[in-house]
Amino acid sequence: MAPRTVLTLLTILLEAQSCAAIHWLGLTVNGSSVGWNQTQHCRLLDGLVPDQLQLCRRNLELMQSLVQAARLTKRTCRSSFTDMRWNCSSIDTAPHFSPDLAKGTREAAFVFSLAAAAVSHSIARACASGDLPSCSCGPAPAEQPGPDFRWGGCGDNLRYGLQMGSAFSDAPMKNSRSGSQAVRLMHLHNNAVGRQALVDAMETKCKCHGVSGSCSVKTCWKGLHDIGDIAAELKSKYLAATKVIHRHVGTRKQLVPRELDVRPVREAELVYLVSSPDYCTKNEKHGSFGTQDRMCNKTSNGSDSCNLMCCGRGYNAYTETIVERCQCKYHWCCYVTCKKCERTVERYVCK
Repeated sequence: MAPRTVLTLLTILLEAQSCAAIHWLGLTVNGSSVGWNQTQHCRLLDGLVPDQLQLCRRNLELMQSLVQAARLTKRTCRSSFTDMRWNCSSIDTAPHFSPDLAKGTREAAFVFSLAAAAVSHSIARACASGDLPSCSCGPAPAEQPGPDFRWGGCGDNLRYGLQMGSAFSDAPMKNSRSGSQAVRLMHLHNNAVGRQALVDAMETKCKCHGVSGSCSVKTCWKGLHDIGDIAAELKSKYLAATKVIHRHVGTRKQLVPRELDVRPVREAELVYLVSSPDYCTKNEKHGSFGTQDRMCNKTSNGSDSCNLMCCGRGYNAYTETIVERCQCKYHWCCYVTCKKCERTVERYVCK
């Protein structure tokens, strides 16, 4: 076999191994219709490392939460990046992924951190809703309640979510066959950033009690923000992500900032190893789907503007007629009637 062919095959193999940690996103394809009540169901997902398979077999009740986390990850990633050239289409074909997610790009940093956050988020919420027999409501906060409220209700069990979520999400990176050491360290770091975003997203939620809704007493608990809010925080970290290199620091190799290697990598920042393509034109080798035929905003100055989205190629305009409900009226009791109105809007798509 020619040396170039061997090198290509090795590259493909390493890239497939690098994405092993998020193969479980394929649960949206083959996991929704499964009862998850038999251990052989765990083999429906190709690419799981032994520790993940073991966790699945021992905790079958968690798998519905993982299916939900896979849906959340894919849906939230796409909605978070509708206004950018890279629109998260890289994970549409999970458990098979485009090359950009296997090469340590900042896009991979975002997807891995969001996926890790979504796993712990789904488990924590499932505990509070009573869907998991192995856990219940989160423990009462250690801080003292205020004079006008008391701790109660059923808070999201973030402690259990972090425990089980990290065990599942981090398992592949502790396997030496899952890509190079540098890529594994990158994914472990970004997974931790995603979970820390969850910790930072805990808030106090309250319910009022009192005569005629006076709210003289409130019952409060700790709950998580919706995953969309957490994704927004991770997106801001994606935009400010730090490029790193893998080099010796003392007696062992670590990730350090490429441009500012005098300081260590900060715990709260996303990191990446390889620069991304510009995503302007289609290039399967680099995992770019291009922006041809993507919708753009003619009046925007941001990333969704026709100039930036279309990479200077220009755009085509067309009109579209939208039918929507209008002039709605409420009738006692209890229904609403609406008319149908048409309006014409102008759309712009990249050449």
